[in-house]
Amino acid sequence: MRVKVWSVFLGLLLIFTTDSAVSWDLSVQDSPELEMKAIEEVSEQPKAEKKRLKKDPLIAKDARKQRIWVDSVFNSMSFEQRLGQLFMVAAYSNKGEQHKQEISKLINEQQLGGVIFFQGGPVRQAHLTNYYQQISKVPLFVAMDAEWGVSMRLDSVINFPKAMTLGALPDEQLVYDMGREIAQQFKELGMHINFAPVVDVNSNPNNPVIGYRAFGEEKKLVTAKSKAYMKGLQDHGVLANAKHFPGHGDTESDSHYTLPVIKHTTKRIEEIDLFPYRELIDDDLMSVMVAHLHVPSLDAEKNKATTLSKYVVTDLLQDQMNFSGLIFTDALNMNGVSKFYKPGEVDLLALLAGNDILLYSQDVPKAKQMIMQAVADGKITQEEIDQRVMKVLKAKYWAGLNEIKPIETRGLVERLNTKTSSQLVERLYADAISVVSNKNDFLPLRHLNMLSIASLTIGDKGATFKKRLDKYGKVAHFEMDKGANASQQSQLSEKLKDYNTVVVGFMGITNSPSRNFGIVQSDIDFIKSLSKEKSVIVVLFGNAYAAKFLQGLPHNVLVFENNDFTQGLAAEVIFGGRDAKGILPVTVAESIAMGSGGLLPGLGRFSYTYPESQGLDSETLSEIDKVMEAGIRKKAMPGGVVLVAKNGEVVFEKAYGYLDHQKSQPTSTSTVYDLASITKVLATTQAVMFLADRNIIDMDESLAHYLPELKTTNKGDLKLKDIMAHEAGLPAFIPYYAKTVEAGSWKSSFYNQLPSETFSIPIAEAMYASPSLRDSIWNWTIKSELRKPTPNSRRYSYVYSDLTMYLMQAVVERVVNQPLDQFVEQIFYEPLGLHTLTFNPARKMPIEFIAPTEDDITFRKRLIRGYVHDPGAAMYGGVAGHAGLFGTANDIAVMMQLMLNGGRYGDAILLDEKTIKEFTKRQSTQSRRGWGWDKPEPEKGKGGSAGVLAPKSTFGHTGFTGTCVWADPENDLIYVFLSNRVNPDAGNNILLKEGIRTEIHDIIYKSMDRRLTSVLHKSE
Repeated sequence: MRVKVWSVFLGLLLIFTTDSAVSWDLSVQDSPELEMKAIEEVSEQPKAEKKRLKKDPLIAKDARKQRIWVDSVFNSMSFEQRLGQLFMVAAYSNKGEQHKQEISKLINEQQLGGVIFFQGGPVRQAHLTNYYQQISKVPLFVAMDAEWGVSMRLDSVINFPKAMTLGALPDEQLVYDMGREIAQQFKELGMHINFAPVVDVNSNPNNPVIGYRAFGEEKKLVTAKSKAYMKGLQDHGVLANAKHFPGHGDTESDSHYTLPVIKHTTKRIEEIDLFPYRELIDDDLMSVMVAHLHVPSLDAEKNKATTLSKYVVTDLLQDQMNFSGLIFTDALNMNGVSKFYKPGEVDLLALLAGNDILLYSQDVPKAKQMIMQAVADGKITQEEIDQRVMKVLKAKYWAGLNEIKPIETRGLVERLNTKTSSQLVERLYADAISVVSNKNDFLPLRHLNMLSIASLTIGDKGATFKKRLDKYGKVAHFEMDKGANASQQSQLSEKLKDYNTVVVGFMGITNSPSRNFGIVQSDIDFIKSLSKEKSVIVVLFGNAYAAKFLQGLPHNVLVFENNDFTQGLAAEVIFGGRDAKGILPVTVAESIAMGSGGLLPGLGRFSYTYPESQGLDSETLSEIDKVMEAGIRKKAMPGGVVLVAKNGEVVFEKAYGYLDHQKSQPTSTSTVYDLASITKVLATTQAVMFLADRNIIDMDESLAHYLPELKTTNKGDLKLKDIMAHEAGLPAFIPYYAKTVEAGSWKSSFYNQLPSETFSIPIAEAMYASPSLRDSIWNWTIKSELRKPTPNSRRYSYVYSDLTMYLMQAVVERVVNQPLDQFVEQIFYEPLGLHTLTFNPARKMPIEFIAPTEDDITFRKRLIRGYVHDPGAAMYGGVAGHAGLFGTANDIAVMMQLMLNGGRYGDAILLDEKTIKEFTKRQSTQSRRGWGWDKPEPEKGKGGSAGVLAPKSTFGHTGFTGTCVWADPENDLIYVFLSNRVNPDAGNNILLKEGIRTEIHDIIYKSMDRRLTSVLHKSE
């Protein structure tokens, strides 16, 4: 039966009947009287012993209860049973029933002290742990060699960064946080010991076994990072384990396969390799793992591994370095010891050397027999062994094994992969990125309108890297296999000739120094030849030591590992979406030395992260999924994209459904949508703001001031400010297309199915219009009647009108002497890298990138895809002031962030903050509108087209096709909603009736930390 906590009475009784050979060393008591007694007892001990007792890291806070439990468990076992506590064997959750029975037999018959889990899965391991603990008479230690988290051994769990990556971090707090999160993973899995951190000072770049597993090559850096990791684990209830004592950092062989020899002097070992251990021991390190090394300066006996050396384990580690925690051997199946000694024999020698726990024993029964015979032969005393057993039991109590609870397997994988963990992992990788060379401060990339950019990935497709690069600009993507031949390289050079900037993602990097880390020299030569003609940025995704091949290249970025996190983050650093902060922790070449890197400030472009990083709750935001899925089921739209940005970071971006109700193609965040009336604010209004900023136009002036030919019309005296506020008396719209059809057919003077000089304007697939049609629309607009002014007033009432932007487009184009689309692309979109924000996308990108809109059976008689949905805008050539703009959610969000930033984004300064505030404020008492911009209803509790919870300072716009965008300057919040609800029928009004867009807007506010939203209902 399982041992449970004994009663206090029985425990006290057992204390007084305990074998006198076993004694307790307590430095912490749980009552003033006991504490004073302990101090008096300690004061009588020799000075060295007094120091050791005070630094015993295994004493629990409730030391008295710990003592009772340990004594009771200890006395419940025979000496032979106690020996079992000194053994831990390897266990796997990916092996079958036979393996389970083998481990079960050892637990039952040998009273094993614990197991160390290796490969498998979390739920399978949890079931095994529950079973093993149930059959064990004494609670088992459960350990794992999880240097970068349990994902090092188990599937379905997030990876934390490896030590070399952490070594590049500018401070240690994040390493502590990682230790905390890994401790939580261990707790969820019922584990107690993590064989980490690696505290080896990796002074040899050719080290085949440590390398990236070390924090770096400098002892103080290694110590600081190791201590932070240790504290993160131990402060949260998991024993840390410093390894590989006395230091595995300068070897060129692997102790898994042979016995490495370290020829350093004692002085060198003392000054370098032992430095981290001393520091960690002084800070209550709980356990150490001794390596299989041969160090003649410490023990000259031939082929004597440090694991088996009393000089190393007892004299050095325990006596000289004053360590009183648990001492583990490295795995006893490793060739570093197993090639010289048989199972059982090696266990005995390790125990005689002074180790407490024999790890990965190959033959526990035989080892126990040999140990008992050694006791009989006087090679070791029972008292010495009992003291070690007591240490093990003390550590078990400290780890909570006095109260075993079964692991809850339901929801286990979700608890191991928390949002907190993901956010931390992202931050760890981000802050470690090191820009180790940056000639002429080329990075981060500026003046995007001057760059033609290509990416080249080597050794991997780098899908995430490419996708993230695309967020910042138009990037052409190419791939090259490792070791491509001369012909392949020549063809690639030809493809790259039109690009002045090439971002090289060097992937497929290995950890083998003997094989050049997987790098082929011809690939390096090719990159260097490119660098002679173009600006080449190399991003090394892998082992930092591989960067020695990058010497001489001008712009090198090290991200240490290759995964979705690092690929996305590297792109952000290149374009200035994030600062680079990493500092190279090792020297890889003369020109790429330890300390290279440091702070490289970003440019404030978007980064892409988790909601929690900006105070939003992911669980609440997940309600958006339900709203979107319900809307798709009700056929409010076939699909859509929702984006949320907070404080300049995109924290939510998700695609839903398909591009049509037939589910022919899934929607993606890269889908380009017809923005409809969002064109008004992201094209025409932007142009007007730009010109007003520079006093080129005056909002108080009349239309005729800029268009003199209108002076004699009813439009000439209209003020620009009234036009932009929809208070100029213009009708809501004019059905222009109706003037160009007769009896349901096109008038031949306007349209033809084939292009020609007479019909040169494409307005749909296989439909072309006469260039004169634009003039006709303009004339119909100018000749339209105005509404009657408000009674007893010369002012017009508010009526939302598409005609406003036809007129403002004409003003802009007259003033700048340039078409509207060319002007806004040149002034706004190109400098901001917004390659999807464009007019007439069917001429510029593959049609499959674009969401279809209506199956127009009335006018164009075909499905509209890649051409503007609005008939008037289509007839105007696809570029109209009120419609015609297409784009992705990301590019729209960038434009809105420009507004929230006061006219600045990246390295571009395009608008003045005063102008933005003037245009986006409410302009009259007749409506909620600004100049061009829509706003929430001014009454409290009403949102209009925005969510009810949006502050009244919010500004944005909606689009007829099923789109909207809103920016909140008080909370630096952006919301973008894109859909093609008009597919296949523009009469489908479910989206509006169901209030889907406004409901999502309110969900976003509900997800926000309330401290950030104290001004939610504040009026302007």
